[in-house]
Amino acid sequence: MKRRSFLTGIGSCLMAPLATLATSDQSRRKVAPASDLSLIPAAALHTGDTVGLITPASYVSDPDRLALVERTIKHFGLKFKIGKNVRKRTGYLGGSIQERVDDLHDMFGDTEVRAILALRGGYGSAHLLDRLDYRLIRAHPKIFLGYSDITALHLAIHKLAGLITFHGPIALSRFSGFTQTYFRKALFEAKPLGAITNPPDSNPLRPEHTLRVVRPGRGRGRLIGGNLTLISTTMGTPYEIDTRGRLLFLEDVDEEPYRIDRMLTQLRLAGKFDEVAGVIIGECRNCRPRDYQPSFESTFSFGEVLDNVLGDLKAPVLSGLTIGHTDDQLTLPIGVMATLDAERGEIIIEEAAVRAR
Repeated sequence: MKRRSFLTGIGSCLMAPLATLATSDQSRRKVAPASDLSLIPAAALHTGDTVGLITPASYVSDPDRLALVERTIKHFGLKFKIGKNVRKRTGYLGGSIQERVDDLHDMFGDTEVRAILALRGGYGSAHLLDRLDYRLIRAHPKIFLGYSDITALHLAIHKLAGLITFHGPIALSRFSGFTQTYFRKALFEAKPLGAITNPPDSNPLRPEHTLRVVRPGRGRGRLIGGNLTLISTTMGTPYEIDTRGRLLFLEDVDEEPYRIDRMLTQLRLAGKFDEVAGVIIGECRNCRPRDYQPSFESTFSFGEVLDNVLGDLKAPVLSGLTIGHTDDQLTLPIGVMATLDAERGEIIIEEAAVRAR
């Protein structure tokens, strides 16, 4: 995805906070922060469960790609339902706003569906945020999975519905062996993930995935984060990220260093790093200077931008974890308690993200 081409106990405790939640008509006027809600885990997946497939952002109409998705879902021993509007295309979007909203609502309301997977990211998830029924979503807690543009939905569902969601592969991801391992551990096992880090390299001298400590130390807090561009573009809205006391993870792709600088600086000026417990930067594939431009004859690298903006933080900062746009991809549960150990290059997930059933 080249984003710049598009855009420069459950039971009774579940129902108690519903009166404070924003509905689709009220969401622009009233926000119920996740801190006011008990976070709800969905039930773990089992072999034979049904997952719902939707396109809340860009379209997927190619039958060959849809066949690949079917193969992927069956590989994990699951069944699937495809949203009624999935094959639709409105410009670069996977249907109109209302059609995409309807598919998401239908999947949360369908008692047969145990998890909801985005077929792809791209662009357009933010269109849905002020039209979603967050009371419906909270009343039917399910696994919700995706990354990149899907970050907008993670932020909103976390903040307004109090669900634990999952930043991880889309249905069309490559699903390397490493990705499959953490996909299964995060979604099928009702226990903490424990210590997670990058996959081992066959050549330690020239690792495929390089971790670097920008700021040393340990930090503990609930995981929050996602795609840097989406976090930046939802600033100043009711869905703005809350980083206080949190472990913040960020990832992006195809962004030049000055753009990364601009977005990180925006977060810094908004105070998003002031009380953060730690920062984890994912691999930023192809985040390098482009062709020569006279106004950018002298430039910074991606790593230099991180040092310039984040190097003086009091909290630990780790760069290079396999989050987001990478073939070897971790599945991170948003909202669970975790510890970042920068020197060891790992995050320790301390709570189960799904419950047994």
